[in-house]
Amino acid sequence: MPYSPPEQLKNKNLWQTNPFINNEFITSPSTKTFQVVNPATEQIIAECPEQTAEEIDEAIKSSYDAFEKFRKTHPHDRSKMLRKLYNLIHENLEDLALILTLENGKCLTDAKGEINYGASYFEWFAEESKRTYGEVIQPTNPNNKIITLKQPVGVVGLLCPFNFPNAMSTRKAAPAWAVGCTCILKPDAQTPLSSLALAYLSKEAGFPPGVFNVVLASTESTPMVGKKICESNYIKKVSFTGSTPVGKLLMQQSSSSLKKLSMELGGNAPIIVFDDCDLELAVTQSIASKFRSLGQTCVCANRIFVQSGVYDKFCSRFAEEIARFKIGNGLESGVTHGCLINTKAIDKVESQMQDALQKGAKILVKGGKLPELGKNFYSPSALYDVPYDSLVFHEETFGPLAAIAKFENRDEILKICNDTPYGLASYVFSESLNNIWYMSEYLETGMVSVNTGVFTDCSLPFGGVKESGFGREGSLHGIDDYTYVKSINLGNVYR
Repeated sequence: MPYSPPEQLKNKNLWQTNPFINNEFITSPSTKTFQVVNPATEQIIAECPEQTAEEIDEAIKSSYDAFEKFRKTHPHDRSKMLRKLYNLIHENLEDLALILTLENGKCLTDAKGEINYGASYFEWFAEESKRTYGEVIQPTNPNNKIITLKQPVGVVGLLCPFNFPNAMSTRKAAPAWAVGCTCILKPDAQTPLSSLALAYLSKEAGFPPGVFNVVLASTESTPMVGKKICESNYIKKVSFTGSTPVGKLLMQQSSSSLKKLSMELGGNAPIIVFDDCDLELAVTQSIASKFRSLGQTCVCANRIFVQSGVYDKFCSRFAEEIARFKIGNGLESGVTHGCLINTKAIDKVESQMQDALQKGAKILVKGGKLPELGKNFYSPSALYDVPYDSLVFHEETFGPLAAIAKFENRDEILKICNDTPYGLASYVFSESLNNIWYMSEYLETGMVSVNTGVFTDCSLPFGGVKESGFGREGSLHGIDDYTYVKSINLGNVYR
């Protein structure tokens, strides 16, 4: 049955449910569909077609055909398209945030923040598109010159998660388009509407047909689409954000064609709070890091370590701040935190909590399910005196459970923080330059945030090390993953 756009949506054109191929929202020949559910109300808000393998192949070929023409567009023209898309997103901010909240469940304030953050990549790479410089190198032969060019890799497959359905798409697509790549995007089956709204705006911004294709599939069919994208010889790069096990699988599938890859995978981010910190800052920023989107971000704090001198005060203030949360439907006024995407996140929180309690942890904030609001609502929980061998310190939670433990000295906690296969983000709170610099240098993570719990900035090289992935998104380095360096050897220049 058809589902109508929400009444409060001003620009009804943003509400799309069909695949976007060659700048058109096409009618899929597939007879199968999947439903998009508002996790807050548990109501079906949209129904999308389950595309066939043949359709995915056709969409990939469309992106390939478009690449040969798009790569030749002038960087200044691509810059204008990116800038126009940035402006269009801001013009439609309220609507885009509404769509995001409806399909994802985060509160409207967070949704608006995500839209602004996602748009910033188009502004940033509108400028960087004009600065994709090569080099002139003097080789050992004085009569020769070497020139390097940065050229687009080709068609890029974008595989995006549910937690930032707008920002993850924009963070990947913006640098790809800036250098002349075309993209085929597979959004998460739970949150496809934000990507389709972005597709509509990309056409309005002037991007040619085939430059941005969005394909759709249910959770069950997502592995088929991922395999198609990874094994296609038409696609030259895959950018994936998601779990480490899935990232490893995609790497194996991509090996047959030796694609260029960038992977933003799982995390186990520690917060380290030293005695000499600004305590109020440490508490509020730790809260911001841990409970952003109710813990459903890859850089959310997973382990909170507090030095013994401020441990008790930190725990007390931490609990007080959690008590100020207002959990509810993200569209309601005053709500600070919405719901989780599904009940799997709740199950993992409760499993990790029981494990920690059995090993000796104590309850700081009980939290728990909120059935009166809906099955996906959960009041954040916090534990203290959590033993280091607890699962919560070794498995990514991706949910609203804070685990706090005490430490005594710097070298001890550095070793504990690095004792993980993951290395995406870490946080340090201290007023000592010595502590800040030492921890920043020796923490085995791709990013270290000092005295702030927020990483969201388009100018930051975003990415991890170890099993948290490779490649960098955003910043002046973000274009590198979408280009290759071509060397031109000019001989006998001075003949």
